[in-house]
Amino acid sequence: MERFLKIFKIKDLRNKIFFILALLVVFRFAAAVPIPGVDAIRLKEFFQNNQLFGLISAFTGGGLSSFSVAMLGLGPYITASIIMQLLTMIFPSLEQMYKYEGEAGRQRFNQYSRVLTVPLAMIQGYAFMAILARQGVLGNMALFNWASSLVVIAAGAVFLMWLGELISEKNLGNGVSLLIFAGIVARFSTGLGQTGAAYVSSQLFTYIAFALIALVVIVGVTYLTEAQRNIPINYARRVRGFRVFGGVSTYLPMRVNNAGVMPIIFALSLLLFPGMIANFFSTSSVAFIANIARAVGGFIQNQLVYGALYFLLVILFTYFYTAVTFDPKSISENIQKQGGYIPGIRPGQPTAQFLTHLLNRVTLVGAIFLGLIAVLPQIVRGVTGITAFTVGGTSILIVVSVVLETMKAIDAQLSMYEY
Repeated sequence: MERFLKIFKIKDLRNKIFFILALLVVFRFAAAVPIPGVDAIRLKEFFQNNQLFGLISAFTGGGLSSFSVAMLGLGPYITASIIMQLLTMIFPSLEQMYKYEGEAGRQRFNQYSRVLTVPLAMIQGYAFMAILARQGVLGNMALFNWASSLVVIAAGAVFLMWLGELISEKNLGNGVSLLIFAGIVARFSTGLGQTGAAYVSSQLFTYIAFALIALVVIVGVTYLTEAQRNIPINYARRVRGFRVFGGVSTYLPMRVNNAGVMPIIFALSLLLFPGMIANFFSTSSVAFIANIARAVGGFIQNQLVYGALYFLLVILFTYFYTAVTFDPKSISENIQKQGGYIPGIRPGQPTAQFLTHLLNRVTLVGAIFLGLIAVLPQIVRGVTGITAFTVGGTSILIVVSVVLETMKAIDAQLSMYEY
């Protein structure tokens, strides 16, 4: 409580927090401003009957379900960032720019991500508008209205990207993560309202069980998000002239959830893509294509198939992303160059093999954890029977991670002011 009060006693820190809160209000306002020319009743019916697009809308803070200026959310910018990260594995010049050219190189790299966001926003915006037009949601819009709406949608995605960067400049957390957090929390409040409306006709025991499950999930996500395996490292003493260096013991942290939420985002994108394509071609005039699209859509909509594929893809992408971000060979070489060693393990190749073996075992725990988090909505729905408000595992993971990251950033700012 004392540290909380210190936040508002420091004028600079207080202004930063109020500035971020004001930008979050602007984001929620943009998510509520609809684009003209939409049949609101047909739009509501479409999202009530389509679970796939309801899930996508949840990650845009409800902007897609209201066909707002911010309907794409931060999806194009996140996709552009992922594409640029993957391109570093293909083009050595991009890897050199991002890893070895310092702050100037990272700024150029981020600028490429910003530029790539614009065409991705145009493509995604057109795809969503085409799907909604096939469902009769957009009505008979003229070509000029189509073009102007597409420009507004792309501008909204760029505007949110700018808001995220303004928040990041305050050093109180990642701006993109905080905007996603605001959208998820807004959806939570809507779900709670629906649950409260349905309370009269439901049993109290069911809601108590639901609340207990939600509490256990939050505690588990918090624990495993912070969990890590500490690998002891000793440094040999080195004598240079009359000075002695080294001779200390420390540890190398290996996080259980080393990949964060990225495997879930990759898996979700891969699963949503076939459903979107099938939905797009389901009303095709060619009967053969329409039948195949409906069959694929029905296969993806099957809860057991969807849950199994989601779980397996999350595990595979967890190993993939961990292998990209954590290189045992490079780490073992750096430890050896600094005169360090793991007790009982020889420096060099044996250390790399030991780290690889340990990484595979720790990653397995994190992968299973992320997989269970991903399929948690189906589990909660089956246990409690509540469909009005379902605890999304991915949403909880993002919310907990953002809260922990923001708390650490605020603590760092308080420590800086104290010293």
